[in-house]
Amino acid sequence: MRKTLAVIAALFVALAFAGNAAAVNVDLGPGNEPFKNLPQYQSYLKNNDDTQMTEYGGSVPHAKHDGVNPLPKGYKHAQPYLKNLWLGYPFSYQYDRARGHTYAIDDILKIDRINRYSEQAGLPATCFNCKTSTIPTLVEAYGDAFWSSNFHDYRQAHDTSNHAIGCNNCHDAENNMQLVITSIPLEETLERLGKPWQDASRNEMRSLVCAQCHVEYYFETGAHGVAAKPHLPWDKGMDPADMYEFYADGQPDRDGFKGQFVDWTHAVSKTPMIKTQHPEYEMFYDSVHGAAGVSCADCHMPRMKQGAVTITSHHWTSPIKNDEMIRVSCTGCHDDKSTGYLRDRVIYHQEKTWKQLNIAQEKSVRAHEAVRLAMEFNGVDQKLLAEAREMVRKGQWFWDYVSAENSAGFHNPTKALETLAFSQQYSDEAVKLAMQATGYAIAPKLEGPIEKLVPPIMEHSRKLQQSQEHLNSHKWLQYLPKLPEADLVWDGQKKLR
Repeated sequence: MRKTLAVIAALFVALAFAGNAAAVNVDLGPGNEPFKNLPQYQSYLKNNDDTQMTEYGGSVPHAKHDGVNPLPKGYKHAQPYLKNLWLGYPFSYQYDRARGHTYAIDDILKIDRINRYSEQAGLPATCFNCKTSTIPTLVEAYGDAFWSSNFHDYRQAHDTSNHAIGCNNCHDAENNMQLVITSIPLEETLERLGKPWQDASRNEMRSLVCAQCHVEYYFETGAHGVAAKPHLPWDKGMDPADMYEFYADGQPDRDGFKGQFVDWTHAVSKTPMIKTQHPEYEMFYDSVHGAAGVSCADCHMPRMKQGAVTITSHHWTSPIKNDEMIRVSCTGCHDDKSTGYLRDRVIYHQEKTWKQLNIAQEKSVRAHEAVRLAMEFNGVDQKLLAEAREMVRKGQWFWDYVSAENSAGFHNPTKALETLAFSQQYSDEAVKLAMQATGYAIAPKLEGPIEKLVPPIMEHSRKLQQSQEHLNSHKWLQYLPKLPEADLVWDGQKKLR
């Protein structure tokens, strides 16, 4: 009864402030401001540097599908088919290289995935979950109604600097700055699995604080569970095959969804899809480093001199950006190796993974195209077509698991290459099943280089989708509905109309 009353109260709160930014008057607190005199804070400010790249990553924002234009628009190592593979989902509008954690709020306020052409954002306030330190405060104020409320309502309530990911996310200021889990989804997941974070060792906490955001998650549906609340799919395990099995058949009371989980239906193949998020923790935990007890902080937050004291660096970035960072991050264990050797070994693994990543990507595109052709074939075998769609869904999930993970394979080279091998096999099986469903009538239309059959969609956005000329420019774009013409309502924190 108490839970029911709490839900009803939360719904009333949601109705009270939905669509009205002025009604969000909760004091979000000073954020990072009280910590500015700590020696660690100066290293934290280094996250403002958005000018450095590594061979396969870095901090310069650019479109991750654009391998044609140089920085800052594109970059030489790109995945050209991202917009194709996410067609019909907001990720197809814009997917950029992320800048440092200090830009988290500023960047999400400008991303085209959020509908800035409407009073309604199209995506919920949940999208702030890994962008700010204010989530516990907002959930305390509004209850579970917060998660599904209108994203736009919180644009002007946040200080984009002081409320960005920072000290309060990982430290308890009232308990000697002890490491703490403030992520509600992670805390609930660990409780559900019988591994509460309060029982974790300090070394485990040095990775778990990163797992507050660097993980795969989904939103509970609302028909079951709490609408738009983040949920981690770890109940069957943390490997991609385990999570794929989890997504196949949700238990409503435990998982917040029933049956097969679907993020969106692909516009072209009509396949029910899953969008992988950023499973760095899941990729790393059983790697050669993870299995040996190395934590995320050992590599990404090494000990360093700050004036007269030695501190843990709070510059969260790739340790291979320069020789000094490699020295402090890597040579504590690999003291018999030069910094140049260590950098080259990282790039060696990334190069191998990146090649297979793009092969898996192209095979996934071909699988969607095969299903499209079969779907429109007169007399197609519907049972085989359904089996083909399942392989499309599975192939793209395994590809995206590595694509979204952000280390280009280095966090766990063995798992990354195995995952991409599975992706390629599932996508090939999808093509085979789609051809069988048509008695191989569509086979000739699937021969040849993929870039000839289905060119990469290089330009696509919410504004362009308001143009019929744009939708006519690519055979896949023709499956999208034309959006009504509209002007921007939001530009960052500024409301234009």
